[in-house]
Amino acid sequence: MSSNPVAETVASLMPRAKAELTELVAFKSVADFDQFPKSQSEGAAKWVAEALRDEGFQDVALLDTPDGTQSVYGFLPGPEGAKTVLLYAHYDVQPPLDETAWVTPPFELTERDGRWYGRGSADCKGGVVMHLLALRALKANGGVPVNVKVIAEGSEEQGTGGLERYAEQHPELLAADAIVIGDAGNFRVGLPTVTSTLRGMTLVRVKVDTLEGNLHSGQFGGAAPDALGALIRVLDSLRAQDGSTTVDGLTGDAEWEGLQYEEEQFRKDAKVLDGVELIGSGTVADRIWARPAVTVLGIDCPPVVGATPSVQAGARALVSLRVPPGVDSAEAAKLLQAHLEAHTPWGARVSTEQIGQGQAFRADTTSPAYAAMAEAMSVAYPGQEMQYAGQGGSIPLCNTLATLYPRAEILLIGLSEPEAQIHAVNESVSPEELERLSVAEALFLRNYAAS
Repeated sequence: MSSNPVAETVASLMPRAKAELTELVAFKSVADFDQFPKSQSEGAAKWVAEALRDEGFQDVALLDTPDGTQSVYGFLPGPEGAKTVLLYAHYDVQPPLDETAWVTPPFELTERDGRWYGRGSADCKGGVVMHLLALRALKANGGVPVNVKVIAEGSEEQGTGGLERYAEQHPELLAADAIVIGDAGNFRVGLPTVTSTLRGMTLVRVKVDTLEGNLHSGQFGGAAPDALGALIRVLDSLRAQDGSTTVDGLTGDAEWEGLQYEEEQFRKDAKVLDGVELIGSGTVADRIWARPAVTVLGIDCPPVVGATPSVQAGARALVSLRVPPGVDSAEAAKLLQAHLEAHTPWGARVSTEQIGQGQAFRADTTSPAYAAMAEAMSVAYPGQEMQYAGQGGSIPLCNTLATLYPRAEILLIGLSEPEAQIHAVNESVSPEELERLSVAEALFLRNYAAS
């Protein structure tokens, strides 16, 4: 990184950043209060609020959102007449999954092989720290030249829409000229990237019932309709032979224009086993950024250990459907539910329930904010030009903000590059990326103020 005062300040702050991320990662802030204590999420929210107060933020508040979680808000006034920039991150995290598969404890930030490991280190507690670093660097080098609003969401990973509903009910709260969503990531370590599109998503629970109760498979199997077998068959109908998503009425032939994802690199990033084929058709970028993708997230059925020789009377599954920009998530959910109901065999009773939704997003990359970010990233990443990529994941708040503030320029950056393994075991963050992106964000705020 070329020497400049902002970069030097951020470098000097990295030990503090590590200490703060250690504290924040220690909160088991999974916003599923059937699995994790609500007090852990509340503790993380209070930590963020206190950090904002320490930086001179005003009107710091814990916002009780309609889904029962808290988002943290604060306002840092800039010079009179300055533009306003909203900085977003979320402090809630995914469950750690199998804790025994973690090399080090998921809620203890641990340095190993040059990376910092811990749940939320990249997605997205590291994003909270990134915003703090950028603001501190500016304060130490002439001051923050814009008004800054920070919002840290408490339930992004659950997709329950608490902050979206709150923002709709309080439309002035998050109004800004530009919005930096710190919940995306570089295409790979060292390649500065803004995410210009996000797929939307819907979650549907499907339940199949065939019998009043389980039956002995020796006595009744072969004629008695097996609910688990029916569920497996209907779930299989969601994919073509090559693995492409096939939901009746949903098109899946769009093509991605822009940065491409080489297949061998994708296989490496995704850790695909030798000899196992990728699924779908078209380029990798087409498949993960421009086309719908269905995933069976879970199935309720007897585990192998302890299973009895029974014909199952009922079974259910949770199905995720990612949809590209241009496809309405609510309409996609209706198509998915209709498909599941139409393809359930043997006259089995089937019910579906939508339990989560987020709209897709497409940014205006021709705006002045993108020019300001490109210049900032060229300094933070010497010799590299800012790239545009899609992201297969969803950040439902993006579309809510775009609807509420149609003139706001929205940029997506962050720490979730492929090596971070977000949502998986052994999630980690690159401290070099945290440092570079903090510099880029600080320089962006300075550039944008002057644009």
